[in-house]
Amino acid sequence: MSEPTPLLRVSAGGLLRRRGVWLPSAVVLGLLSLVLSMLYLGANNDPVGATKDLPIALVDSDRGTEVAGKRIDLGAQIATRITGSAELRDKVSWKKVDRRTADDLLARGEVFGALVIPEGFSADVAALAGPPQRAPHPPTMTVLTNPAAGSFGSGMAAEINHKVVATTSAQVGRGLTEQLGRQAARHPASAATGRTAAPGAAAQLMIADPVKATVEEGHPLGTHSGLGLSAFFYALVLVLGGMLGANVIHAQVDTALGYVANDKGPFRFVKPAQHMTRVHHFVVCSVLMAVLSMLTSALAMAGAVGVVGIDASHLPLLWIFGTCATAAMGITALALLAVFGTPGPIVSMLVLIGLAIPSAGATIPLQALPDFYRFLAEFEPFRQVVDGVRSILYFGARADAGLGRAWTMTAVGFAGSLLLGLALTRLYDRKGLHRSDLRLTPAG
Repeated sequence: MSEPTPLLRVSAGGLLRRRGVWLPSAVVLGLLSLVLSMLYLGANNDPVGATKDLPIALVDSDRGTEVAGKRIDLGAQIATRITGSAELRDKVSWKKVDRRTADDLLARGEVFGALVIPEGFSADVAALAGPPQRAPHPPTMTVLTNPAAGSFGSGMAAEINHKVVATTSAQVGRGLTEQLGRQAARHPASAATGRTAAPGAAAQLMIADPVKATVEEGHPLGTHSGLGLSAFFYALVLVLGGMLGANVIHAQVDTALGYVANDKGPFRFVKPAQHMTRVHHFVVCSVLMAVLSMLTSALAMAGAVGVVGIDASHLPLLWIFGTCATAAMGITALALLAVFGTPGPIVSMLVLIGLAIPSAGATIPLQALPDFYRFLAEFEPFRQVVDGVRSILYFGARADAGLGRAWTMTAVGFAGSLLLGLALTRLYDRKGLHRSDLRLTPAG
C-alpha cells in the first residue's frame, strides 16, 4: 500500500510574505473600488445639469374669451412661450397634445408629467381685470405627476412645471397691472358716485401673482408601490437571483465533478475528479439555471406579493417574465464564468450590476444621465428587466409601456449569451483545454 503524499506546509507569516498573495488581491480590490465609485457617483453627480430632453406633456385646453370685442387666447400664447423657452429648450422635450393623449402618455410611462392649461383659463384671467367681483376665481394650471415612470423623474418634471407656472404667473400679472393702469387712466373715479373701474380688494391681491398651480397624480399608483420604486427593487431581486444563482450552480456542478472540495464547517470532502467537456459543463449549468429560475421567480413573487404585500397584478405574467429574466441573467453569468474562469464572477458583477444599475433609468431617469450611461442603457440587461417589471406592475402590462422591448431584449440576451458560451467552450475543448486537466504552478 503506497504512502499518502505528504502536504507541503506553510506558516501564516510565510504566506503573508508572498507577493502572489498581496498583488492580485490589491489590484482587483483597488480597481473594483475605483471603477464602482466612478460608475455610481458619475451617474448621479449632477442629474439636473445633465438633463436633456426630459419628456413632459403640455396640454392647452383653453377656449379663449372675448374682451371688449377682441378675441383673447392666452392658452395658445403661453403654450408657445413655454415650448420656445431658451432656458428649457435642451432640458425638456415638450409634447403638445390634447388631454386624452396626455393621459395615454402618462399611462404608458412615456412622459414624467404634464402641464395642463384648463378650458376657462383666459376667461378667469380676464375676470380679474373686469368689474369687481365678490369672490374672484384665480386662474389655475394643473401639474400632473407620474411617479410610476420614476419618482425622481416625476419630481424633476413637477419642479420644472412649477417654475413654468411661476414664470407664467409673473408675466400674466405684469399684463394685468398694465391693463388696470390703462383702465384707471381712461375711467377715473367719479367724484359724485365714488365708483371706480378698478377691481375689488380681493382681486387686487391676485394681480401680482394671479396664476396658481394645482397638483394631481396623472397616473395613480397604489399605496404599496414604494412611490414607484418597487419595480426597481423587484428587478434587482431577479438580476441578483440570476447572477448569484449562476455562481451557486457553477460551484455545485464543480463540486459534483470533484473539481473543487466541498467544505461543511470543519469537514472537507473531495470527490474523485470526473472528466466532462467544457461544452457539456456549460450545458448542464444552463439547464439547471433555466429550470431553477422557475422556482426562484415564484419564490421572489411569493415574498414580494404574498408576504410583503406590494401592489401587483398580472401575477402569472410577472412569474413568467421573472423566470425568463432570471434565466437570461444567469446564463449570461454562466457564459462569462465559462469564458473567463476564476475572474468570471467579477466580470459578471461588473456587467450585470456595476455598469447596469447606473444605466437602468430606475432611480435617475435616462434623460438625466450623462451620455455614456444613455449609451449603456441601450443594451445593458438591467434596464430591460426594470422596464418589463415596471410595465407589469404599474402600466397594466402594456407592450407599448416597455414590456415589448423588455421581452425582445431579454430574448436577445438569452440567445446571445447561450451562443457565446457554447462557441467559446467548444473552442476550448477543441484546443484540449479541459477543466479536468490539473496544471500545477509553483508557489510564490
